[in-house]
Amino acid sequence: MKTNSITIRQVVLVFFMLMVQHVSWAQPMMNISSRNVQSLDGMWKFIIDPYNHGDWSYWHDQKFDGTILQDYDFDTSPELRVPGDWNTQRPELYFYEGTLWYRTKFNLQSSMQRKEDSKLFLHFGAANYKTKVWLNGKSVGEHEGGYTPFEFDVTDKVFSDKDNSLVVRVNNVRLADGIPTYSTDWWNYGGLTRSVCLVETSPTYIYDYSVQLSKTDSKIINGWIRLKGNNVSGQKVRLSIPELKINKILESGTDGSVGFLLKAKPILWTPENPKLYTVNLTLNGETISDKIGFRTISVQGDKILLNGKPVFLAGVNIHEETLNDSRRATCAEDDSLLLCAAKEVGCNFVRLAHYPHNEDMVRLADRIGLMVWSEIPLYWGIDWKSKRTYSLAVNQLTEMISRDRNRASVIIWSIANETSVNRERTEFLTNLAGEARKLDNTRLVSAALQNVNKQLAHNVYTVEDPLHEALDIFSFNEYIGWYDNTKYACDSITWVLPENKPIVISEFGAGARIGRHSGKDAYFSEDNMADVYRHQFVMLRKIKGLAGTMPWILKDFRSPHRMLSGIQDDFNRKGVLSDKGEKKQAWQVLKDWNEEHRK
Repeated sequence: MKTNSITIRQVVLVFFMLMVQHVSWAQPMMNISSRNVQSLDGMWKFIIDPYNHGDWSYWHDQKFDGTILQDYDFDTSPELRVPGDWNTQRPELYFYEGTLWYRTKFNLQSSMQRKEDSKLFLHFGAANYKTKVWLNGKSVGEHEGGYTPFEFDVTDKVFSDKDNSLVVRVNNVRLADGIPTYSTDWWNYGGLTRSVCLVETSPTYIYDYSVQLSKTDSKIINGWIRLKGNNVSGQKVRLSIPELKINKILESGTDGSVGFLLKAKPILWTPENPKLYTVNLTLNGETISDKIGFRTISVQGDKILLNGKPVFLAGVNIHEETLNDSRRATCAEDDSLLLCAAKEVGCNFVRLAHYPHNEDMVRLADRIGLMVWSEIPLYWGIDWKSKRTYSLAVNQLTEMISRDRNRASVIIWSIANETSVNRERTEFLTNLAGEARKLDNTRLVSAALQNVNKQLAHNVYTVEDPLHEALDIFSFNEYIGWYDNTKYACDSITWVLPENKPIVISEFGAGARIGRHSGKDAYFSEDNMADVYRHQFVMLRKIKGLAGTMPWILKDFRSPHRMLSGIQDDFNRKGVLSDKGEKKQAWQVLKDWNEEHRK
């Protein structure tokens, strides 16, 4: 069909947009679920290796000299479910940090047609934390980082006519220069925690793409498509959005990329009406389909604007643990229970703390209408002087943004949580904020600043952190009434904060064990927790420019820091739901606040 003409200015904008994008070709391809996929999920054999014996023997091939079995044998080993954490599947692995070896065997399914020159990739949704992979006895590659996807080209390593043996070494030991580092306030779940699959593509294939509403004109859809493979130059790619009557043939340049600007009048995505459009990208007869919503997000003074209109982020924090039995969430059902609980408590917004959650989670948020804060795990104790650590941060940020850049629900990229203020840290994170904007300049960039409240006078608080100059919103954690001061002080406390930015309280709250009723002033009682919320809301109402709140947290979650016997029992008890999904008194207090403020 004929496309409306585009001005020279818009062509220049496309050129500029392509120039500023930073995409590493080492990053995994986008939208795996829309491709020709063979799942490798299921029960895998495993061997515990606390002394890393397998690193210096060759037992991942099972036989030392080809005939004699050595100390380990996968065939007689027990099994673990993949995807899944190892900690909650086996009692002996609950606290385990170290190396564990996985093995599965598979035959190529008939769906893997192995056309001439087709490519095969081995794709991991995530594995925590360091991963090495062998296929049929040959090294495939390795990856560092526990919460983002990665893949390897295994075209020349897969057997088409016999069993394939896939061995994966996963090590979840915390590292001084890792991300996160030694100390976290969440469980260090080890293992193949997200799905593993084979992906077949043509010799030249669509690798990455961005299809979004223009930041400055809600009647223009712009973006780019990138190809990878044997011959990326001069390829014809069809972009179609049937409901918007868009059907455009694009031709790739010598680098395999092409940009576009298309006039359209989409219904804009909002939490109240999370409209998604089917977007098809076709290359050489292969079509990738996606469901994409179109919206803008920006700030103006102390307001956050969704589609140009002020919006209040009525939210809650969520860890990636299941609602009812507190293991790593691994499937669509797990995600649905968590996000539906957030909707039930009145949220239009969730903070997925403190690391990228699985892709199904953000896709579900797209469908049901929840705005999302997505974060990388730069947390306590980071080595801000380490070049290696900075490189890891950039890589994790890139993998997160590359995976989710087309999700309308994601409105904030967060680069850190509760980091102590010093010159090296501020320089590190300021540079990282710049990287986030190079990767995607259509969303807001923020961080949850440390609870560095300074009393300017009696009951007058502020937060002093130079990093806020590099951020789009001023967001910070405060626990007045729990770790700081008393809940009654909230009634008279006032805050002196920047007036030119939206203020978002990224954490607040208190703890309670479900069913504990020891009075409204007793620690870890439901009565006290609910009362802390009430006094917090008295205080928060007085903050000028308040644009969002997200208490800590939706549900109780496992934490090695929280060992108070009979109360915590290795759970952080600040959830408005218990570790079994039961509602505490504070649930209704939060629901009333959210329903009032999301209007």
